[in-house]
Amino acid sequence: MKRLILILSMLATPIFAVQPDEILDDPGLEERAREISKELRCLVCRNESIDESNADLARDLRLLVRERLVEGDSDAEVIAFVTDRYGEYVLLKPTARGANLVLWVTGPATLVLALVIAGLYLRRRNRAPEAAAALSPEEEARLKRILDE
Repeated sequence: MKRLILILSMLATPIFAVQPDEILDDPGLEERAREISKELRCLVCRNESIDESNADLARDLRLLVRERLVEGDSDAEVIAFVTDRYGEYVLLKPTARGANLVLWVTGPATLVLALVIAGLYLRRRNRAPEAAAALSPEEEARLKRILDE
């Protein structure tokens, strides 16, 4: 029972990788840093934000974000700085413009194309001539002779 309570209490609390020495003194700046960190991808862990990652590179990025905020950058400027430095891959939610637009459009376009092809196939199949009629008496007799041999 004690183990269950311990496990449930651990699951109920958010677990972040931010170290105590990284936390800013200003709670407003720290909150902004956390929000920005949730939008940036850890380049080592792939689909994990730098706020959740324990990787050394994620720590460096968290410190960079906090450094830029202390210098007076806005949230957009911090994200732009990190994106300029590491590319759009660092964003957990990439923008839908430029080369990324192809990636955003390809999935839905492929689905629409598949539905159109399936509709045309089913329509053509319904228009196909009926299957051949039953065998004539001569054909049945011939088939019976062949099978008897």
